Parts: sequence; C-alpha cells; structure tokens
Amino acid sequence: MTDTLSPVVRFEAADGVGTITLDRPRVNAYEIGLMTQLREAVAAADADATVPVVVLRSALPSVFSVGADIKVWAANEVADNQRLVDAARATANAIAGSRKVFVAAVNGHTLGGGLELALAADLRFAVAGDYRLGLPEVKLGLMPGNGGTQRLARLVGSSRALALIATGDAIGPEEALSIGLGERVFPPDTVTGEVASFARALARGPAEAIAAIKTAVREGEGLTLEAALAVEAALSDGLYGTADGIEGFRAYVEKRPPRFGGADAD
Repeated sequence: MTDTLSPVVRFEAADGVGTITLDRPRVNAYEIGLMTQLREAVAAADADATVPVVVLRSALPSVFSVGADIKVWAANEVADNQRLVDAARATANAIAGSRKVFVAAVNGHTLGGGLELALAADLRFAVAGDYRLGLPEVKLGLMPGNGGTQRLARLVGSSRALALIATGDAIGPEEALSIGLGERVFPPDTVTGEVASFARALARGPAEAIAAIKTAVREGEGLTLEAALAVEAALSDGLYGTADGIEGFRAYVEKRPPRFGGADAD
C-alpha cells in the first residue's frame, strides 16, 4: 500500500513496517508545508493497525535533513518563523509520543532541526561516511527549540550535550555512535537492508508489548522512580490477558516459536 501525501512526504506500509520518506530537494529543509505533511504522515502511521514500526528516512543522497533554510528564515517575518517552529514541535512531539516505534535511518548530513527529528525517534541507525550531525543554532545566536536540548541530554548526558550545543560543533557518525547518539552504524552497501531487516523483525514481535515498552520508557523519563515504576506496573499488568501474552506462554510451554499478532483475548 502506498499513500502519497505530497510530492515531498510519502507514507508506505508493507510487511508490518511503515516508511515515511522525506523528499524535498535539495536538503529536506524545513518549511511549513513539509512539516504539516510530515505530521499527516505520522498520523497515518499511527492510524494503521498493521504497522507497529515506522522507519523515517530521506530519499535524498547524503542528507537526512539540515533543518530550517537559513536564507528563507532570515527573510521571513518573526510570526512566519514562529508558525514553522510550532509545526515542527508538533511533529517531533507526535513522533516521540506515538505508540509506534520510530527508527530514524540517517543517511547523511543531519543538522539543526533535522537532528531534532532524528532525536524524536526511538532509535537511530546511520550509514558510515563523511558527514556531520549537530545542533549549530548557537552560531546564529539562537538555541535548539524543537527538543534538541532535552532529547540530546537524555541520550548522551547533560555535560556532553551542553558541550555540543553550546559550541555548535558537529560530529561524524562513528563519534555519534560512541557517545550514545545512535544504535548502529552500517556500511553504505548494507545499511538499507540492515534497517529493513531490523524493522521487519521488530514488527513480527508482540505489538502491544512493544508499544507498552516504549510508553513505559518514554513516560518514565520525567518521573520519580516510584511514579515510573507505577507506570511500568500498570502497563505490564495489562499485557497478561492479551492474545500475544497468552500465545507467548503457550509457545514456551509447547517448545515452539510464538506466533504473535493477535488482538486482546476474550
């Protein structure tokens, strides 16, 4: 199935995996149309019950997204830029708040708001290569405003995040991997297959359990340990009566691979 939401954002679903593709030449720069359409693509993925996993990727060679077009930004009225920022925030928050697992497939330069999109995803897989990832807003007298300061700090630690954001320095994919900004770096000739293979394998798992795991991890980040454990307990207890929960125990007892994919048990 393919739903073409616009010439620059496409949503596709196949084999239990949704794919959202950014395709706005030359660098997937932010503009209000792209952000609005990306938000629609996220909503389409959320509404598709066959898709527990979503890959966010770029169709452009050597670039994921570089965020705002600085020349356009400089020419805009402040109110126009604020509308773009608001749309970008809504989109990133929709990705982070989705019950689907989002995987950002980083294929090249990922800067500013582009990195903030990748940070909103749950996992980041990258291609090896000579390109940069960073939040350079301070070099324009600004700061990240679409989750960059908070999501980067939660991934790599507050001190390292502060150093990267306050200097605006960008790093390569191998260094990003080493500090916890990504999960894996793959060679260019295997990255597409590796990301697809991972996404399909995850999609074959127990969708309700995986969604609950994401919710527990995400919601627990801002809570006290006691409150976070209560969230975990409620979500965990809700899985025992699901078809996948019953199937998992049954398969273990019968010494066979589980066949996940069911709805709640009666």
